[in-house]
Amino acid sequence: MKLLIYSHFFAPSIGGVETVVQLLASGLAELRTSTGVRNFEVTLVTQTEARNCDDRELSFGVIRHPSFLELWRLIGETDRVLLAGPAILPLLFSLLRGKTAVVTHHGYQVVCPNGMLFQFAPRTICPGHFAAKRYGECLRCNAPQEGWLGSFRLLLLTFVRRGLARRASINVGVSENVARKVALPDLRIIRNAVPDFEGSANGMQLQVDARGTPSFAYIGRLVTEKGVRVLLEAAGLLAQEGLKPPISIIGDGPERQALEQQKVSLKLGENVAFLGFQHRPALEEHMMRVDVLVMPSLCEEVAPLSVLEMMMQGRLIIGSKIGGLAEQLAETGLTFAPGDASALASCMQEVIKKPDLVTRLGVQARARALQFYSLGRMTSDYRNLIDTTPKA
Repeated sequence: MKLLIYSHFFAPSIGGVETVVQLLASGLAELRTSTGVRNFEVTLVTQTEARNCDDRELSFGVIRHPSFLELWRLIGETDRVLLAGPAILPLLFSLLRGKTAVVTHHGYQVVCPNGMLFQFAPRTICPGHFAAKRYGECLRCNAPQEGWLGSFRLLLLTFVRRGLARRASINVGVSENVARKVALPDLRIIRNAVPDFEGSANGMQLQVDARGTPSFAYIGRLVTEKGVRVLLEAAGLLAQEGLKPPISIIGDGPERQALEQQKVSLKLGENVAFLGFQHRPALEEHMMRVDVLVMPSLCEEVAPLSVLEMMMQGRLIIGSKIGGLAEQLAETGLTFAPGDASALASCMQEVIKKPDLVTRLGVQARARALQFYSLGRMTSDYRNLIDTTPKA
């Protein structure tokens, strides 16, 4: 069966969607029948330029930046289309050509113009203005970032995406939270996944006692909705109690300068370090010295991949009790109300006072990751979905 996977962003672009798409494409391309024949002939189509990537190293074909006519032809020649998000043109072409189209929702683009269900001005979760037809609120929310014309364009595109997604053969939510929020017909849930990292079989039995105070880290983009300022506020509250655990901020983004200024104003010492963006294996080396991952998100997280990776490695996670993040953690991590620096500081203080939580909850996190977020499970679920979805 010929399978076309469309992902607007792909390697060398870095992000959770890009990583999941590559893992899924590789997994499906490597499936074999009992006679050794490939189940799927996979072609990945993307708008991302290759730059220094060598696509020949992949187990599937890659076509980059196709023209409209080429995209039309490619979709016409395939049996099934799997879209990473409600991309308008590929989904429209799939419907016009009568193809079976499966749309995986890695965000909230069909119910929110900015795709995050996040209000930038008050820095709070959106209560669902678009779904409630309060379109003026949507325009006001995005105007400071996009301008009024750009905000109006985002709003119009949300209507288009939702209308097209409602006509897709199947819609897939990557978490129960996403499925509830997008509220589309015939919607399935297939959770994102990560590999079972070598060396993590024993839940990464971290020797906290040997290092003294547990160390903490944030990994991700430095943007408003990720709530890193809340982590710094919590660090300031801990410092007032005489507690100065090592805290690493790993990542980069437009908020970095403001966050570094916040660190100075809070008089946080060298225990709080901004490490910038880190490539593997440098990232893995840093994380070997980290005991606890902190995710202080302010937005409706979908299914952050960094959290799944750390869970699979048996790490303790402290995260906002919000969206897909809280769903991922369940009872295997510590959670706090979004934006509540005092509550986050209490969670961190609890770990400092009870370092055995790092190993105990870390083991539980790994067990949950193996049960719900394994790569084999995700690949099998998509294979079954694609195989059993009737032709359009």
